[in-house]
Amino acid sequence: MPRWPFGPRPLDPAHHQGHAGLIAALLVIAILIIALLGASACGAGESGAATANPAVSWVDQPVTFTADAMTIYATFRHPVGLSQHYPAALLIAGSGPTDRDGNSAVDPGPVDTLKTVADWLSADGVASLRYDKLGSGQTGLGSYAAAPDTIGIAPFEHEAAAGLSFLAAQHGVDPARLAVVGHSEGALFALLLASGTGGSAPRVHALALLEPLSGRYLDVITAQVQASVTSAQKAGTITAAAASTIDNDLATATASLRATGTVPPGLPASLASVFNPSTALFLSQADRSDPATLGAGLPVHTPVLVSCSDSDLQVTCPEVDNLVSGLAKAPTDTTYLHLNGADHVLKQDPSGSASNYTKPLPFSPQLQAAIAAFVKQHL
Repeated sequence: MPRWPFGPRPLDPAHHQGHAGLIAALLVIAILIIALLGASACGAGESGAATANPAVSWVDQPVTFTADAMTIYATFRHPVGLSQHYPAALLIAGSGPTDRDGNSAVDPGPVDTLKTVADWLSADGVASLRYDKLGSGQTGLGSYAAAPDTIGIAPFEHEAAAGLSFLAAQHGVDPARLAVVGHSEGALFALLLASGTGGSAPRVHALALLEPLSGRYLDVITAQVQASVTSAQKAGTITAAAASTIDNDLATATASLRATGTVPPGLPASLASVFNPSTALFLSQADRSDPATLGAGLPVHTPVLVSCSDSDLQVTCPEVDNLVSGLAKAPTDTTYLHLNGADHVLKQDPSGSASNYTKPLPFSPQLQAAIAAFVKQHL
């Protein structure tokens, strides 16, 4: 599996054990960097099938769809025996080789973030499609296996658009009540779809952006690397000179990616693991999109649910404030949810530590209730 240029994780303070420890910690970032809700078809004020019916059974149906001549493997959760049309949501996973259920090959066990969101949505009467994006699960690398350095942002945009088109065409799905739910980096692709800048796709009625990527990609990486360097320097585990060198090299790499789409030679091992030829194209292209700008370009009054948490160490509430300020310019009909004690993968863990992502912790009941209320109001 090639390394992937997706969403950096923050570093736990315990990782900062000398300069070697800092490099090891930055490699953790590298592995993870490199390695959804228009008018209802029902009458005004009705939510139709969005009200859960305990007499209706739900199935997880394995399906496939095609994007860029590649087969994308997915799960279509839908009701059986329901005569009326129902709303549906496309679920888009976060960073790294993260599959349809929200599980990653670089984690030591299941996380099940998207599978859980699909459970919540079906309990509220909403069908869903979740898929193994490029580089994960059954989909794998496909035609890019021999040349992973040619992977830019387009394949991910295309598979999201193709997924939404597939979902809208399914029997029983109401194409006027399509949602896109994006988790973490997935929120970027949800915004690209809904703003019309991510390729041709059915109209998105509403969005749910859960712990979303909220700034330009290289700015997010820079902030997280600088935070870890500052923490190490304050702890006395690296010198001021070493910290300055890393900061300078980081600035050089970022400037080069933005100017030419390439990484400069001679980067130290810690940064070369993040910025290298196999990641350069994706990073330089993804960095062109500011989520706040995309939010400002959404159709007026689009319903949007946005979450942040006081325990999310990867995406902070001040960062999400930037995205919400963009949504206000549209303006969208935004519900801004501040979670208490939820980590980045939506589990209840006040520590927010990535080491707990795969532990069998409960998912946020606060978020579950908010999604149910959002569905009832807007779908």
